[in-house]
Amino acid sequence: MNELWYLVQTITWTNVVDILLVALVFYLLLVLIQGTRGVQLLRGVILIVLVVLSLTSVVALPAFGWLIGKTIPALLLALPIIFQPELRRAFERLGQAGSLFRGFREDQEGEFIFGIAQACQRLSERRHGALIVLERDTGLQEYLDTGTAVDAKLSRQLLETIFYPSTELHDGAVLTSNGRVMAAGCVMPLSAGKVHGGERHLGLRHRAALGISEVSDAIAVVVSEETGQIAVAHNGRMIRRLDASRLETILRAFYQPRIRRNWPAWLPFGRRRLETPPGPP
Repeated sequence: MNELWYLVQTITWTNVVDILLVALVFYLLLVLIQGTRGVQLLRGVILIVLVVLSLTSVVALPAFGWLIGKTIPALLLALPIIFQPELRRAFERLGQAGSLFRGFREDQEGEFIFGIAQACQRLSERRHGALIVLERDTGLQEYLDTGTAVDAKLSRQLLETIFYPSTELHDGAVLTSNGRVMAAGCVMPLSAGKVHGGERHLGLRHRAALGISEVSDAIAVVVSEETGQIAVAHNGRMIRRLDASRLETILRAFYQPRIRRNWPAWLPFGRRRLETPPGPP
């Protein structure tokens, strides 16, 4: 306690400003990579650093310490290459006034999930094919860039219009985020997994839905153009033969509701779950 009190007495206002500036820089960096796959990469880097520090501090490992010391400079040179999409996005956001301090909007999960379920039911009845991707924690900016920007509030009417067979954007995927249609006509990656017996006759929409669910935590909803069946892909698996009611229930179960937060999502306490409000009657 004496040492702690002595340390507190030696702190000056310049030290406080210095610490706050360093904390602000790290906070802004975390905000810039939030919503991208860089968050998962950062978690991996932090985990490796913690393991290495634990090993070298507990046990004397001269050969391992030498290897780490020689590897760290190469890793520092590789970081800009690994985080190249996130760095480009960060510089683009820096050029937009006020984008760093834009508040987080509270999601309206119940309303837009209800809208997706109703739109899929109508598309199914008309045999209009559709692929709707719901972005969650993993950023999908690289796939968003392949489509046509929309940035409109999600609604049943908008989805039905986009997937009408005569429109130019009906063949691609619609990418949604926080209850908004961000882009249409997006190109999704096809599934890289082994196709099993019941899935050998899946079309490109279903394979694309499985593909995006394999490389991210997104949820993909598919409406078959041939049969009108509704399916949901999540975590590399697909649930088929759904109606509007079951689709809404599954989406509410898979989609992790988020609330307004004032800190980065990678922190353990950066996200809390709330009960999803019921959809409109």
